[in-house]
Amino acid sequence: MDGVGVTADGFGLRGPRGWAFRGIGVDAEPGSLIAVEGPSGSGRTSLLLALTGRMKATEGTATVGGARLPKQLAAVRRVAALAHVAGVTDLDPALTVGEHLRERALLERRFGGPVRELLRPGAERAAEVGLRIDTALAAAGLDREALPKGPRTAVRDLERLEALRLSVALALIGRPRLLGVDDIDLKLTDPERAEVWTLLRSLAEAGTTVVAVCGEAPEGTVAVSTGPEATLIAPSDPGEPIAPIDREAVVGSPARQDTVEAADEPAGESAEQPDKSAERARTTGSETSTEPTGAIEPATTTGPIGTPGATEATEATEATEATEATEAEQGTAQEEEKADAIAETRRA
Repeated sequence: MDGVGVTADGFGLRGPRGWAFRGIGVDAEPGSLIAVEGPSGSGRTSLLLALTGRMKATEGTATVGGARLPKQLAAVRRVAALAHVAGVTDLDPALTVGEHLRERALLERRFGGPVRELLRPGAERAAEVGLRIDTALAAAGLDREALPKGPRTAVRDLERLEALRLSVALALIGRPRLLGVDDIDLKLTDPERAEVWTLLRSLAEAGTTVVAVCGEAPEGTVAVSTGPEATLIAPSDPGEPIAPIDREAVVGSPARQDTVEAADEPAGESAEQPDKSAERARTTGSETSTEPTGAIEPATTTGPIGTPGATEATEATEATEATEATEAEQGTAQEEEKADAIAETRRA
């Protein structure tokens, strides 16, 4: 299938913790191999998701096959597919290779194609599913029969390179014009990385535009850097990608101005801030309050035996008990008077 051209100008995305990436420029022809390079946590995956229509950029524009981003996200998603993206295209370790392939083929037939395809005879649909699976596996370089248990091999038993090839094959079942592959350096040896780049080059030569995330772009690719000089903000979750931040943009933000100023102050000045705040609070209180500065605290009602607080509590308890006893005696006397009056009335 023919690929799509990818262009971008001043492309950027800002999230709750700052800029994920900013100022990205791309100019790639259809069938190009685009390498998004940068250190882990520099916004590489965010850029990949934005170029494939999965995340909405907040700055600049991009064009993917005539569809403009960030406005036409759905149009980009129809021609793009993802592979090996953690949290997005994770493989189920309990399923087999064959089950993954059949499931993806059925989903693509149901939701990825025209409705009239569902009206074709069952034999034709089955043949189409088989053809798609075989074509995708061949393009991804994965031989089902060479696996330990053939198509019945569980994903948990696959090697890392085999799992990556399976993820690419699943993405190719939908015949995308743009393929995005994330973090191809993850836990792979140098020979395995070389095999992955050979695979991606073959896909690009076949016509599919490929965007791959890596630490360092190899020769012969359209290199796009996310900026190694970006300032990083530590995430709340250690397993979550770190969002890079543009310092000038943050300094110019009123919502973060106080935070940046506090971070730039020396330790000595920061330590003096509580004393200055307390002094301002006392000054403000003396100017506005008409009460004497020596405030009288209320008496303590609890405390160890022998302390003033405990003595006052004991006296209060005794007074309460005496009052309750007096009221009880008065109530008993009133009841007796009522009983005598009733008895006299009956005798009369």
